Amino acid sequence: MFRFHSGLQDLTLYNPERTITVKGSIETCAKAEEEIMKKIRESYENDIAAMNLQAHLIPGLNLNALGLFPPSSSGIPPPTVGVASAAAASSYPPFGQQPESETVHLFIPALAVGAIIGKQGQHIKQLSRFAGASIKIAPAEGPDAKLRMVIITGPPEAQFKAQGRIYGKLKEENFFGPKEEVKLEAHIKVPSYAAGRVIGKGGKTVNELQNLTSAEVVVPRDQTPDENDQVVVKITGHFYACQLAQRKIQEILAQVRRQQQQQKTAQSGSTQQRRK
Repeated sequence: MFRFHSGLQDLTLYNPERTITVKGSIETCAKAEEEIMKKIRESYENDIAAMNLQAHLIPGLNLNALGLFPPSSSGIPPPTVGVASAAAASSYPPFGQQPESETVHLFIPALAVGAIIGKQGQHIKQLSRFAGASIKIAPAEGPDAKLRMVIITGPPEAQFKAQGRIYGKLKEENFFGPKEEVKLEAHIKVPSYAAGRVIGKGGKTVNELQNLTSAEVVVPRDQTPDENDQVVVKITGHFYACQLAQRKIQEILAQVRRQQQQQKTAQSGSTQQRRK
């Protein structure tokens, strides 16, 4: 016979372990220990493989620094040299510049808010420090609201860490039904003039995004831009799919900003030429 000595409520960012008590004869305890260790090894190897794949899929993120593996582990095997490595190197900000901060609105089951906040707000404070991000829970839109919005502000690596830990909490505490796939719903705001670039001609770009990432990417039609002339892009999928879609959309936005800057520079040069 074996049972968990500690409960899920005892888990924190800095105490991510549970105690298993095994009772029985020496022979049965030895067999139980062997099976438990086998499951732990399988889980660890799956996590390593998934994170190694992610190092190729999301260029520019320092996945070894995410703290998702114990300090004694060897971390994530380095990606092979090639296109993925070159893309990762090219996506880092220029030397001396900090990565740009992003704001993501994450929607979680209302029942999960207490677990994310923790006793006297300790869990959300620890999560914020761990990720290096600002994390706030928005007020409920109504007494019967089934979803609550988590506002996460920080650079890409902070987004990855914060969203990863929230996703893990939702998964481990079973806030989804037994037949439901655990997914994240993330909303990011984009300038209304850039929404067309995310969608692409005839929806080509958004369809390619969905095929590449396995996430659902939707730019709702007939949106009224907010006071900052921004509209919402909705991304839904499992953690890695959601992260990859966010990074690809941010790449599109960065490209739009670069093109705008180039146009301004060209116009400024043209104006100066005419004045001469």
